[in-house]
Amino acid sequence: MTQQVPTLDIRRFATDKDNFVAEIGKAYTEFGFCGISGHGIPDAVVENTYQAIKQFFALPTDVKAKYHTPGQGGARGYTAVGVEKAKDSKHPDLKEFWHVGRELSGPAPHPSLYPNVWPTEVAGFKAATYALYTALEQLGNTVLEALALYLGQQQNYFADKVHYGNSILRAIHYPPIKDTSTQSIRAGQHEDINLITLLVGSNEAGLEILRRDGSWLPVTTIEGTIVVNIGDMLQRLTNHLLPSTTHRVVNPAGIAASEPRYSIPFFMHPNPDYVIDTLKTCINEQQPNRYPQAINSNDYLMQRLEEIGLIKKP
Repeated sequence: MTQQVPTLDIRRFATDKDNFVAEIGKAYTEFGFCGISGHGIPDAVVENTYQAIKQFFALPTDVKAKYHTPGQGGARGYTAVGVEKAKDSKHPDLKEFWHVGRELSGPAPHPSLYPNVWPTEVAGFKAATYALYTALEQLGNTVLEALALYLGQQQNYFADKVHYGNSILRAIHYPPIKDTSTQSIRAGQHEDINLITLLVGSNEAGLEILRRDGSWLPVTTIEGTIVVNIGDMLQRLTNHLLPSTTHRVVNPAGIAASEPRYSIPFFMHPNPDYVIDTLKTCINEQQPNRYPQAINSNDYLMQRLEEIGLIKKP
């Protein structure tokens, strides 16, 4: 029988809480990934965003480039093909992307929370992408509530630690691959930096996760499922009880290489001034604290962005 990443109906968190928490904890301790169905995000919200980003990425390169802001590490707006690479990789990823961050109603509570930029060439871009941003953040909050209980915390443990988090909706375009002999792939093997990632577009082939035996497991789900995976910040906070699993997006074979691919991950971050200090409930004699030195989440983020080429050493 082919091994598959589990899919759980998030509605069971309200009706069968104890069993759901046990099952989602088992899924993450085993895979670091879990499909989430029953999330209630309307198809139209997802489809409107896909239509908007496809229109944007179809624009001329010089038009897209004017939405890149130097010095932000790609935090908002546009980042071109060939800029980001996986940590320790010599070859840049074959992708371009757009970042939408949190919309602020007043002064930024932290200097890393930059204002959004919006492309004027695509009507409805802001409305479409921010509707999806909001919906995914709400779903992410629910997943974190379930994980808090699994970790022996109060259900609302994460609520005041993510409410102004520097979370990012990343719209990704993997262009058609013209040179199939390239050593670059669409996304080199990596682990995510943040707490959890919610992926829209997981029904397209290409995403693979690294199993503990060293083999790669393709992740495809039925349409409408959102794949949620653990990031390095949550792995660190939980002393590796919840693992941040290595994953990649491989180049397709044959005629499929000439087709573009789109996906939309939502990277859920803690508040920039949150201090990542290993949870006491995740430390015992068998699992001593791997991280006795706590770290500020924004400092951690900056270290990692430097490793993947989005910011340069000062």
